[in-house]
Amino acid sequence: MTRIIFLTLLLIFLFIFSYEVNAQDCSGDLNQRINCYEANIAKLKDSGETLSSQILQFDSQIKLTSLKIAQTEEQINLLSGRIDQLEGSLDDLTKAFSGRVVETYKMTRVEDPILLILSSSNLGKAFNRFSYLKKIQESDRSLLQRLRKAKDTYNAEKVDQEELQNKLASQKKNLDNQKAAKAHLLSATKNDEKKYQILLEQARAEYEAIQAIIAGKGTETEVGLVSEGQRIANIIQGSSCNSGGSHLHFIVRNQNSTTDNPFMYLKTGISYQNCSGSSCGSSDGDSFNPSGSWNWPIQPNIKFNQGYGNTWAVRNTWVGRIYNFHNGIDINSESSSEVKTVKSGKLYQGSYNVGCRLKYVRVDHDDSDLDTLYLHINY
Repeated sequence: MTRIIFLTLLLIFLFIFSYEVNAQDCSGDLNQRINCYEANIAKLKDSGETLSSQILQFDSQIKLTSLKIAQTEEQINLLSGRIDQLEGSLDDLTKAFSGRVVETYKMTRVEDPILLILSSSNLGKAFNRFSYLKKIQESDRSLLQRLRKAKDTYNAEKVDQEELQNKLASQKKNLDNQKAAKAHLLSATKNDEKKYQILLEQARAEYEAIQAIIAGKGTETEVGLVSEGQRIANIIQGSSCNSGGSHLHFIVRNQNSTTDNPFMYLKTGISYQNCSGSSCGSSDGDSFNPSGSWNWPIQPNIKFNQGYGNTWAVRNTWVGRIYNFHNGIDINSESSSEVKTVKSGKLYQGSYNVGCRLKYVRVDHDDSDLDTLYLHINY
């Protein structure tokens, strides 16, 4: 056993050492270093589900994003220089054109070509002056074309500058998000590989159970009819089967045995705290955007822990190694553990065994083809 542990630690050390050597090879200009880190990250994604690998991915991604920020800032600085030059050229061309327009107007008013020829005693001189006037007018047209082209180029460069500024803001937000995700990982695992593997296994088991329940493979008992707003369960307080803390996993299942976004049905105007990102109240959390008419299954104030779909947790935590789509919403109440049905229907109490017994209730709603599922509860 001691030898196995030693060999395992040795392999982890060699992997980390090998990666660090490769990371040191990320030299050269900015583009070369960016390409190098992108290649390193691609390798790390296939390196196995270890905490050290996950941390190295975060470190590499943070470095990569920092380099991309430097690249964007460099592009903005170069573009700003070109815009400054264009502004100067545009001002000069505008002044020159304005002056030429005034002078040409005066000349055409005083020296009308027909009057000039009829009144001139020297036709050769009159023709020369007429030709000179034509050249001035052609030059004015050329100047006008250059002015229009300069304006078009200037406007295009300004649009590019605005797009780069938006890109830079997004990159800086991503960098903050990546740093927060790494801190979240270290806080949850206490930098302990064993703890990390437990979290992965819990997420894997929970996902398996929820997918089975959605597919109708849970063991269920019919309870009877329930009315809207009737108490049907209580949220388990603290840890439970493959859940690290108190929350209700709320699912809306349609007639195709797939899920809908619960926010399509739950009513707006509810008081809530968004804790679905790197921390409660952070700007990187999932969107909280209910737009329906259903009452909520729990009492407000709502603590919103995870949204529907491609969530912050999927993108930034260990659960993203297990699934890439969250099929419900995770919520909790700050005032009550009671769970109530959102619409009237027929109530079923169920469970699914996945090394532990994950309990849930289901309501088959009598006014639609929808079911609602309520997980991590007691009944």
